[in-house]
Order: sequence, then structure tokens, then C-alpha cells
Amino acid sequence: MRIGMEEEKADRWLASAGRSMDRLLSGWSPDQEGGMVVQGVGLMIEAKGMNLGVGEICSLLSDPPIDAEVVGFREGRTLLMPLGDLEGVRPGTRLMRKSRITSVFLSPDWLGRVIDPLGHPLDGTPLPEGTIEMPLRGRPINPLKRQRIDRPLDLSVRSINALATVGVGQKIGIFAGPGVGKSTLIGMMARNAAVDVNVIALVGERGREVREFLERDLGPEGLSRSVIVVATGEQPPLLKTRATLLAMSIAEMFRDLGKRVLFVMDSLTRYAGAQREIGLATGEPPSARGYTPSVFAQLPRLIERAGCGEGSGSITGIFTVLVEGEDVPSDPLSEALTAILDGHVHLSRTLSQEGVFPAVDPVDSLSRVMVDIVPEDVQERAREWRRLYGLFRRSEDLIRIGAYVSGTDPLLDRAIRLHDAMTDFLRQSREEPVSLEQAFQELFLSLEETGEVES
Repeated sequence: MRIGMEEEKADRWLASAGRSMDRLLSGWSPDQEGGMVVQGVGLMIEAKGMNLGVGEICSLLSDPPIDAEVVGFREGRTLLMPLGDLEGVRPGTRLMRKSRITSVFLSPDWLGRVIDPLGHPLDGTPLPEGTIEMPLRGRPINPLKRQRIDRPLDLSVRSINALATVGVGQKIGIFAGPGVGKSTLIGMMARNAAVDVNVIALVGERGREVREFLERDLGPEGLSRSVIVVATGEQPPLLKTRATLLAMSIAEMFRDLGKRVLFVMDSLTRYAGAQREIGLATGEPPSARGYTPSVFAQLPRLIERAGCGEGSGSITGIFTVLVEGEDVPSDPLSEALTAILDGHVHLSRTLSQEGVFPAVDPVDSLSRVMVDIVPEDVQERAREWRRLYGLFRRSEDLIRIGAYVSGTDPLLDRAIRLHDAMTDFLRQSREEPVSLEQAFQELFLSLEETGEVES
């Protein structure tokens, strides 16, 4: 009996060793060659003596060794950007190809873990071995094979559920300036949304914000069903873009396994900034606000990886976007993303200063698929709610200085009577999940004047 167990253990070890050897050999070829660094400017390294393709990984044999990725070519030289600090790299430093492929090995057992852009654990314990190979930059899905968005997704946030209902597989942006509650809002969603798995990419965050998000906003319950990929603000731009691509590959793995995935990225602006740094370093001409043309080409490629799949799995994408003040049209990146995404939620600094959290602006927020996923009576009430709330906001200055005479406009009179109740409708504590049905019911109640007078 013991001999049989030993044989079984040996077979498992051989199988694991065989998979590891396959990975090592997958990037090797008989023409494996070395090259040499000839120049370095900023974060860009120029090398010669190697026949490489974009996306391949090389190891610079400096002290200490670092990895670099091929990002382009110039006058017969290969352009590389580091995946770490350039300390110790000098002219003549040797380099060798490390990997030809741009795929990664992932595992569903990574739930509850926090990893870096290279797939290494940040929480101090080894990761389970990745067994599912996924392309880092994704595979396009035939649009005719994607499932339609025909079901609402309960995000547990009252104002979004009722006024900008999100569908399973939708891609929405959260547009806001700094300090108005983006992290708190995405933590509420990740903790309570009706999904199987969260995949969260924290790109360009300050170091202290990562732990704060994990412990304060996400919490143990949210972390237990999440995979977190982190690239903090001081890391090279290539690691920030790689963190985004790795997180999306993890989401695609779970989608292909039939899971309902919530993909949260904070922030898409910092990803675009990293792409801009790479583009400028490789010699691309700057365009609007210094963004290079490749940034606007990469954004739809990333965002379109989210959505419904060919089977039962789906990726609902939530991307945060930093804006200057509250003026989205003046920001070319925000304007481009508004056109690419299926909806947008705007957070209002005015509401946050008034103590209304989450500070969702109900007038400027929009879900483009809401018309297909909620009943008509709910849509009518949501439109009525936004009309009354917007009318009050536009007339607020006149009302507060006493320039408006009651009875002049019956619709505005009604908006004034309902305003306090409508503001209460927007307020929600982060520990208070509100389901879709409950949000719809409270939407209807907030428009009943008798109930509002009592409240």
C-alpha cells in the first residue's frame, strides 16, 4: 500500500516538473542569442545584437539582473523598457532573451490573494501554481458570438441601481476628481455586488492607499472572493500597463470558467498616463494634452476585453477616470472614454462637500443599456426623478436668495417639496447594501409627496 502511495506521489511530482520544463522551453529556441546595451536615455534602453519581437522579455545581466520588455525599434536597434530599476545597467551590459511568449499561467485558486504585475505574491505566502495558460493581451471575441446584455446587475448602491442601472457585462466609467470617494464607492460594489468573483487592478495608487483599500473599503469578506493586482505609483510605466493586462487576463480566465466577474480598475487615467510615457519614450509625437496616438488606440483594445463572453461567463467592467474639477469636456481622455464606454457615473464634488456620500451625480450619470434591462415604469420614474432633481439644482441659487416666488412654476414647486427626500435617497453608508428591488421601491417612495413630508 505504501509503495503505491509513493508511486502516486512520484507521478504527481513528475507531472509538475514536466509542466515547469515545458514553460521554460516554450521561450527557448536553437537561435537563442545574446545582445548588448549600447545606449540608455531616461527609461529607454537601446540594444543591438538580438533579433527580438515586440512584447518579448529579456534579462539584463547587470548587478542585480533586471527584466526588460521590447517596446519598439529604431535605426536597427531594439528599444526596451525595464520592469524594474535601472540601477547597475551600463553600456556593454549583456542581455539575453528570457521569454518569446506573451502569455501567463493563472489559477482559480488565487482568490483572496494580492499579487504584483509579474504575478508574484505581495502578501507573504507562495501562490498556488498557475495551470491555465492565458494570453496577456487577450483574444478578440467575435461580436456576433457575444451574449447580449439583457440582465441587470445588482451593485448594491442605491443611486446607481435605480437611476443608472448596470447590466451584466456592461462597461462603465466612474468619472471624478481626487478626494470625492471613488475608492469607497468601488469598495462598496466589490464587497456586495451580485457576482462570483472580483478582479481589481490598483494601478498607480499611492502605497498607503493600497492597504487602506484592502482593509477599510474591501474588507475580509470582499477580499475572500477577489484577486487584487497592484502596481503602485513609483513603479515603471511598463509595470503599470502590465498590471492592467494581467488583471484583465485573470478576469478572462474566470469568465471562460463560466463565472460572473466584476472587473474594477483604479484608475484608467494612470494606465493611459503610463502608455503615454512609453509612447513618448519610443519617439511617438504627442497629440492632445500630450497623449500619444497609441494611447487612444490601446484604450478600446483594453475595454473591449470586458463584456459578455460566448458562454455563460461575463466581465462587468468598472473603470475609474480622474478628471480636472468637474469639467469632463475639457479633458480629451475623459471625452474619448465617454464615447467608448457603455455608461458613466459622475461623482460630484459639490455633493461630497454637502456631505452626500456616495456623491453620485444623478443628472450627469447614464447607463446606455438601462432601457433594455429594467421595466418601463422604473425607467419613467427614473426620468421623472432626474428631471425634478436637475430642475432644483438649476434654480437653487434663486431659491436660496428668495428670488423665486412659490406658485410661479408648479413643477419647480414640486421639486422644492421633494428635494430633501431626494437628497436622502442619494445618501448611503458604505456598510449598507441596497438591492435592486429595494432601490426601485425607494425610488418610487421618494416621489410620493405625502411620504416625503413625513420624512
